[in-house]
Parts: sequence; C-alpha cells; structure tokens
Amino acid sequence: MKANEQLTWVIYDISKNKSRNKIVKATEEAGLYRVQKSVFLGSVNRNALDEMVIRIKEWLDEETDSLYVFPMCEADFKKIILLGQAFDKNMVTDEVKALFF
Repeated sequence: MKANEQLTWVIYDISKNKSRNKIVKATEEAGLYRVQKSVFLGSVNRNALDEMVIRIKEWLDEETDSLYVFPMCEADFKKIILLGQAFDKNMVTDEVKALFF
C-alpha cells in the first residue's frame, strides 16, 4: 500500500441493475476489489475515492438505495478474522507480487 492510500470498504444495496452496474464499474476503476457481491475493498488514494463518490451520487436513488464507504487503518485490517471462502488479504493490500515471463 502506498503512503497516500488507505484501505477502504465500499458496501452497497442498490435496487436497479443499471445503477448497480455503473457503481460496480466505478468501484473497480477506483482500484477496489470485489470481495462479495455488494462489497468492495482495496487501497485507494483520497482523490480517486472522492471522484468515485461524486460519480456514484449521480446514480443513487436516495429513497431506495444505500452505499457505505468505510476507511480502515492497516493495523485494524490485519486483525480481521476470515472464515470460509474468504478473499485474499494480500491481493487487497497489493502485497501480491506478479511475475511476467
């Protein structure tokens, strides 16, 4: 994780498929990884996060939809207990190194 980035959870409940698809694309473009159907997590810098939130506000129906953005410090993230088919913590924190041949 870079110095200007913070681990961030994005959790949503969106009623319309069209809006939901746009929100999924925006979270992925911001650099977040899908860890469950309506849950994204990743290291993101504040500017990218702010831009994502501005875009998403346009697609939300405030009467039926909800979206939560939770910043999390790395120390607390390391305390997470994962059970069952959990996501790869290393991938989310960009600690995975890729080799290209």
